[in-house]
Formats: sequence, structure tokens, C-alpha cells
Amino acid sequence: MFRGASSLSLDDKGRFAVPTKYRDSLLSEDQGTVICTVALNEPCLWLYPLAQWQDIEDRLAKISNMNPRARRMQRMLLGNATEYQLDKNGRILLAPSLRSHADLGKKIMLVGLMNKFEIWDEERWHEQMRQDTEIERLGDFESTPDLDNFSL
Repeated sequence: MFRGASSLSLDDKGRFAVPTKYRDSLLSEDQGTVICTVALNEPCLWLYPLAQWQDIEDRLAKISNMNPRARRMQRMLLGNATEYQLDKNGRILLAPSLRSHADLGKKIMLVGLMNKFEIWDEERWHEQMRQDTEIERLGDFESTPDLDNFSL
């Protein structure tokens, strides 16, 4: 279970070090193998431990590629999926195409979202948080059945 947001730096080669609080889990469960792909609906990347990603691939394989939306999802997620192995220093080297998709600068945010991470450009992340907070404060959102009975 991944949670929390970490401010990290990309080096000149496009590498970042996974924080130690996540590194041990990734190394023990998946031998440090992760899959990074583009997010479907936001300007960020999704980073999955291998076991979590394999579940997504299995579900994508079960939907018909004759449906245009399903084909787009398969093309975007699978076509951009890149497998990485954490190096001996716990770093991941992000491909230029992935960095470009998320418009990543030198400062990034690694955000834990239960079964995966999101990788954001730091400035974009702070702007997204500002927008999300404003929407919640104003109550300017559509209600969904799965959230109707959710309470904190």
C-alpha cells in the first residue's frame, strides 16, 4: 500500500531515487521490477510494481479491442508501458518519451495511491492540488454512488 507524496529530483540522465520507505517493498515483492506508463486522464505518469501491473494487463486482455475506447486504453497503457529495474542505488531511469508526456522538469513528485504511484512535475502537482482543493471546498463536483456512503 503506497501513500504520501515525496518531492524528488531528476538527475541529468532522467533518473530519480525511489524513497527508502518504498524501496524495500519493491525489492522484496517484485525484485525491484516496476512498470511505468502514461496516465490516461491527467498529465502525469503511473508507476506500478510488477505484480500490480500484471493484474492490469490481464484485465486489459479480457476486453475487446474492437471497441474504440478499449483499443485506445490498450494502446495508451500498453504501448507506453516501460519495464524498469531499480538499480543498486534504488534509482529508476525514465525514458525521454515518458518524461515528455508528463512534461517533467528537474523537480518531481512521487505520489503513493495505494497500488501505484503517480509521477508529476512538482509545479503541476501543486497546481493540481490547489484546483482539487478548490473544487472540494465549493462542492462543485458530481456525486457518484460509490462515494455517497463514504465518510472520514
